[in-house]
Amino acid sequence: MTTATPIIFGHNVSGVSVADLVLDGRREDQEVGMGSCRGGALFFYQSRDIDISGVQVENYHGDGLSHQMCRYVRVADAQFNRCSGNGMHPGAGSTNCRYQRCSASHNDNCGYFFCVRANHITVEDCRFDRNGTGISIGTRDCHNLITGCSVRENRGPGILVRRSPSPVEVHSCVIRDCEIAGNARDRGEAQIAIEAAAHDIVIQDSTITGTSEHMPGIHIGRDVRDVAAVGNRYVNCVPVVGTEPMSRPPEIVCGYGSAVDADFRHLG
Repeated sequence: MTTATPIIFGHNVSGVSVADLVLDGRREDQEVGMGSCRGGALFFYQSRDIDISGVQVENYHGDGLSHQMCRYVRVADAQFNRCSGNGMHPGAGSTNCRYQRCSASHNDNCGYFFCVRANHITVEDCRFDRNGTGISIGTRDCHNLITGCSVRENRGPGILVRRSPSPVEVHSCVIRDCEIAGNARDRGEAQIAIEAAAHDIVIQDSTITGTSEHMPGIHIGRDVRDVAAVGNRYVNCVPVVGTEPMSRPPEIVCGYGSAVDADFRHLG
């Protein structure tokens, strides 16, 4: 029997700061990984007002950072590399969080994984290189902002909006001023893939570079609606394949600081 545990764990805590640490998970010595929704090298559950800065996580057998049912999580200047799970994983209703100048590289799953109902989150000036997928957005992940990020050379899509049925589909998310290049190297059909039944998605003022001239820069799936692709620069790819995008972006309120009291009601 093997017990897998986080390196740093907080449950029902508030006003916590974790700063200027190197956390080496010694992945090669761990027979069993830590389940991503139940732990990570850094793991917080049912907590609030968490500040993480200057932390470097390496070689953890699980996620680098996972926080579930949390509010007001702020992460800056942190690195999450070579983990067997995701680099960063906000989920289970985590609301009003901000990631700035962070990076995730060579993680087996995603660089950044929005889990279930991760809302009103800003991911700003971050880098996601050579992971399984760069950024993944899924069930009930709404009102999120991805801005100024570099997403390069991931094995799957640079940004994947996962298939979720109505009424729990992805909506009201903005991707802007990003560099998305050379992804989908081993799997996936596009640099940005949007699956059913997402709606109200904006992709704006970004540079999207494919691995061949036949690869879609953006693939918009069936039953996807109200996607706007505006002001983007496309290099070595077919700009948009699938459902026709809108020429004008919908007005979307999203990101850190946009949540109102009702958006926290599920957190107690």
